Amino acid sequence: MAQLTTLDMAFIAGYLLLTLLVGLFFSRRASENVGEFFLSGRKLPWWIAGTGMVATTFAADTPLAVAGFVAKNGIAGNWVWWTFVSGGMLTVFFFARLWRRANILTDLEFIELRYSGRAASFLRGFKALYFGLFINAVIIGWVNLAMFKIIRIMIPGIDPVLAIIALVLFTTIYSGMSGLWGVSITDAVQFVIAMGGCIILAILAVNSPQVTAAGGLKQALPAWMFDFFPAWSATTNSTTASGAFTMPFSAFAAMAFVQWWSSWYPGSEPGGGGYIAQRMMSAKDEKHSLLATLWFTIAHYCVRPWPWIVVGLVSLVMFPNLPAGQKEDGFVHVMNAVLPPGLKGVLIAAFMAAYMSTLSTHLNWGTSYLINDFYKRFLKPEADENHYVLMSRIVTAITAIFALYITFYVLETITGAWEFIIQCGAGTGFVLIMRWFWWRLNAWSEITSMVAPIVAYSIISYLSHNTFAIAFAFANNSAQGVNVIDLQHIEFPNTLFIIVSFTIICTLAVTWLTPPTDRKRLHAFYTITRVGGALWKPIARELPDVKGDTGFPALFANWFFGIVLVYAMLFGTGKLIFGETGVALLYFAAGAVAGAMIYRDLSRRNWKTFD
Repeated sequence: MAQLTTLDMAFIAGYLLLTLLVGLFFSRRASENVGEFFLSGRKLPWWIAGTGMVATTFAADTPLAVAGFVAKNGIAGNWVWWTFVSGGMLTVFFFARLWRRANILTDLEFIELRYSGRAASFLRGFKALYFGLFINAVIIGWVNLAMFKIIRIMIPGIDPVLAIIALVLFTTIYSGMSGLWGVSITDAVQFVIAMGGCIILAILAVNSPQVTAAGGLKQALPAWMFDFFPAWSATTNSTTASGAFTMPFSAFAAMAFVQWWSSWYPGSEPGGGGYIAQRMMSAKDEKHSLLATLWFTIAHYCVRPWPWIVVGLVSLVMFPNLPAGQKEDGFVHVMNAVLPPGLKGVLIAAFMAAYMSTLSTHLNWGTSYLINDFYKRFLKPEADENHYVLMSRIVTAITAIFALYITFYVLETITGAWEFIIQCGAGTGFVLIMRWFWWRLNAWSEITSMVAPIVAYSIISYLSHNTFAIAFAFANNSAQGVNVIDLQHIEFPNTLFIIVSFTIICTLAVTWLTPPTDRKRLHAFYTITRVGGALWKPIARELPDVKGDTGFPALFANWFFGIVLVYAMLFGTGKLIFGETGVALLYFAAGAVAGAMIYRDLSRRNWKTFD
């Protein structure tokens, strides 16, 4: 493997210098107060806030993961994450405006805005430590390991462990100095660099000698690799005689109709949350919050993935003998094979940009939990703003160090973490959505929704490793027999049907067995958010002077058209890339109609009502 040239190193050094200068420029503003440090003073325009969301989810591991899906199962393998479109659009039209209207510093502060009592205080403090430190460190660890792999393959002369430590420390310094303003501006710059680099890579890869000699991608690979939908099978994920990827409809249904609203997952929380909510709350107003989230959802699904998909396909042509467990590495091997001096440095800088944008956002977001929802709330509530800003910078460094420990001493022993998180958060989404729209839910409801899926997952895991079957008799017109349900063969994502049902039943039972949130708290919440809706009528009747939101049919219409818009643009772009211009134009026409319907409704809305 060729070493980096002086030109490559110059590009990398230039990127790092630019990032550091942005951090220095915004350091004074971030020092004013925690509102500036964590929410940019609530002054971000939609395009900065939305691009920050996209950049954060464009981590170093994401292109490799998508390329791996494609290399193993063709383009249709991406349905494992394409199914989250529905949840993303729900956040755009139902929750972006509400998060901004709530006027809180973190989404965990929502807990004591909405609930009352010791249970609410416990829930807020527990989530601050659990998500802000532990889950956040695991997520940062995944991203660190992906960058570790890139450095190991692309720059063999550098110790990847020392390189990761240096990058984490560098990112900690600039994100700790600049707060969310600096993080957001660098995110925008980093997204342009990362996206531009991946597009250049895809173009060079498609035109590489190995691909052109084979007559192009469509000649070199089987036709099923280019199908946008999997074939249906009767049992588990498999391949046909021709090698085509197949998926049981029940598994697809679990992801398409259950997973997107029921499961908690970082960056795709039902109803928004985490760093997505942080960016929505940092926007100028409700309109900018909605537009930021809409731009994020479109860019996330329609703009980002196609260069990665193309490189994943090229990796099969250039490196057909990579073992199944190393298919993701094909993306990096393609980089190493096709990039000339100079451009190799640009692509490494692009991956650094993707990596550091995710890392800086997670450090800022996790610290906001630890400071605002734990330290300030429970340990030192009366300190001045200078103290909290100083502690924010100290905690940012502590979080980074803890994440390095998780990276090198814990994560290498964890497998199936993605499926584990999806299943252990299955059903939680029901409460995360309905806590906005149903007055009766309380803090115990949300606590139950966190515990129940872990219990259900543990039971299923135990039974799946032990011989266990349930037999029951059934009768029909012609015969009687015994049908056996073998729990050893219930696998993800079909497990979601069981876990979600169990979680919702437990949550509703606890809700009715425990007292509701204090009436004064409910009145205050409704007055601030004016959420409206039929499930708040008991409270709305007690507040005749507070006008709640109306127009829910229009919101559902926008949600539907938003889903059509994203899938139409996603598939249209893919068809255009692979030369099917006529089909692409049909998809783009459908997307244009859906976009026009959304624009028509938004342009008639009175955005000043709640500003």
